[in-house]
Amino acid sequence: MPGEPDAGRLIEIQADGNTAVVRITDEIDADSAPLLAETLEQAALRAPARTVVDLSAVPFADSSILHALLTAQRRHEDLGGKLVVAGPFSPIVGRLFEVTGTASLFTLADTFDQALEA
Repeated sequence: MPGEPDAGRLIEIQADGNTAVVRITDEIDADSAPLLAETLEQAALRAPARTVVDLSAVPFADSSILHALLTAQRRHEDLGGKLVVAGPFSPIVGRLFEVTGTASLFTLADTFDQALEA
């Protein structure tokens, strides 16, 4: 199924069978995090078995991404799905998970292909 672009180049959601893929292609900060949260909610409502959030093209993210991801993870679990966050992560994004102690709260995959297997 073709992607549905959200707000131009920033976020795209695609569905493939039991997997929804949310690709982010720019930085996520307080201004763009609401769009991410809305897109993740749309993915959850499609009721896939798994949603993969591809952060491999995100050069920068601040703590607002964590709120969006934590909320989405709870929503996916409530609906019987799983949220997987895929890298490889930029040094800034990887450090954000590390410094905040949130890495253990998510299912993180080093690559998109690993996320599809998680």
